[in-house]
Amino acid sequence: QVQLVESGGGSVQAGGSLRLSCAASGYTYSSYCMGWFRQAPGKEREGVAVIDSDGLAKYADSVKGRFTISQDNAKNTLYLQMNSLKPEDTAMYYCAAAAVRRLCQGWTGFGVWGQGTQVTVS
Repeated sequence: QVQLVESGGGSVQAGGSLRLSCAASGYTYSSYCMGWFRQAPGKEREGVAVIDSDGLAKYADSVKGRFTISQDNAKNTLYLQMNSLKPEDTAMYYCAAAAVRRLCQGWTGFGVWGQGTQVTVS
């Protein structure tokens, strides 16, 4: 059974940085899509960044140039480096995975989710 566990959230001042991690276990797919999503209070969940098994990444317009998604296959860990944080980045951040690489073309269809890690920017 695939499990995703996020960490690295916290409180930071505007302009600061955080790095989120997502440790995956039970994940043996050779072709996949993994990503970061976020949900702010009173708002719908939105895609932040995704990366596929070939290392191709895609970002939401709101985070382009500020956030970087990466993966360490040896550690089965997904990362999200967040720089130049803004108050509007405040949200619960979730890691998600799918065993279908083409899902990285969009933001839907992810079947495995972590429990989330809170990011607060003031």
